[in-house]
Amino acid sequence: MPIRTLTTIRKSTTGVQGLDELTAGGLPSGRPTLVCGGAGCGKTLLGMQFLVHGATQAGEPGVFMAFEETAAELAQNVASLGFDLEDLTTRGLLAVDHVRVDRDAFQDSGEYDLEGLFIRLGHAIDRIGAKRVVLDTIETLFGGLPDPAIVRAELRRLFRWLKDRGVTTLVTGERGSDPLALTRHGLEEYVADCVIVLDHRVQGMVSSRRLRVIKYRGSRHGTNEYPFLIDETGISLLPVTALGLHHEVSDERVPSGVAGLDEMLGGAGFFHGSSVLISGTAGTGKSSLAAHITAAACERGERVLYFPFEESSSQIMRNMRSIGIDLARWVDCGLLQFHASRPTQAGLELHLSRMLAQIVAFDPQVVVVDPLNSFVTTGNADDVKLMLLRLIDTLKQRQTTAFFTSLTAGGEGLERTDTAISSLIDTWLLVRDIESGGERNRGLYILKSRGMPHSNQVREFTITHDGIALREPYNGPQGALTGSARLAQEAREQADQVLREEEVRRKQEELSRRRAAMEAQITAMREDFAALEAETQTLVVQARTREEQLLQDRRAMARSRKSEAQ
Repeated sequence: MPIRTLTTIRKSTTGVQGLDELTAGGLPSGRPTLVCGGAGCGKTLLGMQFLVHGATQAGEPGVFMAFEETAAELAQNVASLGFDLEDLTTRGLLAVDHVRVDRDAFQDSGEYDLEGLFIRLGHAIDRIGAKRVVLDTIETLFGGLPDPAIVRAELRRLFRWLKDRGVTTLVTGERGSDPLALTRHGLEEYVADCVIVLDHRVQGMVSSRRLRVIKYRGSRHGTNEYPFLIDETGISLLPVTALGLHHEVSDERVPSGVAGLDEMLGGAGFFHGSSVLISGTAGTGKSSLAAHITAAACERGERVLYFPFEESSSQIMRNMRSIGIDLARWVDCGLLQFHASRPTQAGLELHLSRMLAQIVAFDPQVVVVDPLNSFVTTGNADDVKLMLLRLIDTLKQRQTTAFFTSLTAGGEGLERTDTAISSLIDTWLLVRDIESGGERNRGLYILKSRGMPHSNQVREFTITHDGIALREPYNGPQGALTGSARLAQEAREQADQVLREEEVRRKQEELSRRRAAMEAQITAMREDFAALEAETQTLVVQARTREEQLLQDRRAMARSRKSEAQ
């Protein structure tokens, strides 16, 4: 059986970061795509960016047919993005045509015919050899027609005409009063091969834009709702699927700057390129620990990018000076940069975009975000989690070690975060209050640390003029003690130790005295024995001497008596 090669649809890249990944390559080539949404959501900009990218990057000239704005107004509006429409027009890469639609003429004549539009658009396409077309907006074109049947017929005719011309078309449409319809007529989305919905919403006085691909005939595509950003480079979005889990990992370990903490992490610190979360209630030392880590990284000659969202950089440097951490000198030598801002200054996407731009520009080895949950004020937890997921994935791709702080509630919520990102974190340090004996102390423990053995102890730590100091764990008969209770117990144990040592010393002295007395007695007895022995020896000698003298006397007496007998 012969192998049949399946033909897939061709696609045209949009030049919009992230959108081509969502659509697996771009918009369907030679087919119409509907981009719809409310006012100010970025429809016209997306269309213009699509054309400029095609003209400058894909070798596909384009025609922009506007029904509301003039060519001069469009050129002026997009000039801030670096789009030079006049230059592209001069070079024959772009044609911008403004068509004024007179609704009163339709109503007076009662007839509607797109032939004039086809002729005008066809001429522009042929003149520059256009491969791409944008019609902005289609509601203006059909807005004066009261008969839905005519609108449907003309829409089908327009879309068929564009397909027959083989141009990749992007048609913009506005939402109407019907909340269930994507466009004012509710027809365009059924005719178009691809439908993209843009949304501009305000939540908590912070605006954000979202993009969703509703349908894409003949192609897979991302179906979720993705936040996107309009900045000085145009439209961009970073979908979650763009980075994924395809990143290298390192076996290198980096110390934290806190000796006791490194011991708890298997004696070597964190993995280079990992993500570390420091969470805890207010005043437990999260920022101080982050400052320690920052200073340690700078000591190693690494660049650190610090994103504070609650304090200014000068306030952080002043506060850390009081505990012996001089961050200002690292700023002065260029190893440390602060980028402080209020979370409410921008939406999540703008914050993410700015952070990524600064990360690319500074290329740090360490990034600190302090604290994470400040973003909750600008979006819900799911949005924040997705935003942080993309940030963490980007940092892992770049092998950048990331440290995040998070303010948590006490009690049962201590081991939860407002941003629900614990599953994304490699190492989670938890700092907490320990209340006992009428005082409040700080404790630290490792909730998890992937890929390394780590301590399961709760270590008390203090913030001194020389920084953070972890104390050796104390587990007495009454359990783990901290603060004054620990000091009191240690004092009692020290007093008991002194008493035991004194008793031992006293016993040793008594033993010494008894030994000395015994040895003196032994010496005296030996001396008495020696004197007695000497006296006895003298008596023995004297006795022997007398016996010899008596013997000699007897012999002499015997000799004398024998002589008299002669």
